[in-house]
Amino acid sequence: MTILDSSAAWASATRMVAANRELLVAIAGVFYVLPGLAGAVFVPSPNMTSGMTEAQMLQIMQEYYANSLPALLALSLLPMVGMLTMLVVMLDAARPTVAQAIRHSLRALPSYFASQLLIALGILPLSLVITIILALFLPDRIAMSFAFGILLYPIMRTMLVGPVVAGRGERNPVAAIRESIRLTRGNAGRLLLFLGLAGFVFLVAYGLAMMFVGVVLVLMFKGEAQRLIGEGVAGVLLAVGYTYLVAMLAAVTNQLVAAPAGTASG
Repeated sequence: MTILDSSAAWASATRMVAANRELLVAIAGVFYVLPGLAGAVFVPSPNMTSGMTEAQMLQIMQEYYANSLPALLALSLLPMVGMLTMLVVMLDAARPTVAQAIRHSLRALPSYFASQLLIALGILPLSLVITIILALFLPDRIAMSFAFGILLYPIMRTMLVGPVVAGRGERNPVAAIRESIRLTRGNAGRLLLFLGLAGFVFLVAYGLAMMFVGVVLVLMFKGEAQRLIGEGVAGVLLAVGYTYLVAMLAAVTNQLVAAPAGTASG
């Protein structure tokens, strides 16, 4: 069993981002920032007021998804292609161009999409069963929290499906899931701690940045311009965070594939 060295993985991830900075900026702009802005313009989120009842909010959300589902599905596929393209750029030793990486990611997209669908079909029924059982003994919200905590284990075990499909050329979705489970054997907790700490730091930085941006926007802009600029800034920050997440997954995959079994990598 290979032991994940999170310090080495983080150092490797930052090197990957620095070495491919120009390519990653272009990919992030096309596949993360632009779809986010398009969504803000063409399918903005519904307005919720504090006085609404749960039934009213549910009705609004149902109408929103019923009217916007095709556009939301199309916009959700673009970040998926962007993630796979980034993985190709960072994991392919041939150092492909952006165009070559996009073509590679488009070929990998059906396999990745199918693997995510299989994972969802496995995890969602399990989450419902766990929640129902826990709800017999605990309040509903606590039961849902416990169920989510339990489900983090299978989620962590399948986190490396993207790098396996994009970076290692696996086109069988079931085989990609099995390979992710094999690579993460004994490291689910370490992977959760690694990604969780990085996610927490990012959320704190994101929250502080958006607070500052919000104050500036309130002072300088009004109405729709204020909303769109805020969406644009948020999209850029989220694209940066997502780029580092992809780099972390690529670094973890490289480490777990390359390290001698039973030793700490790096």
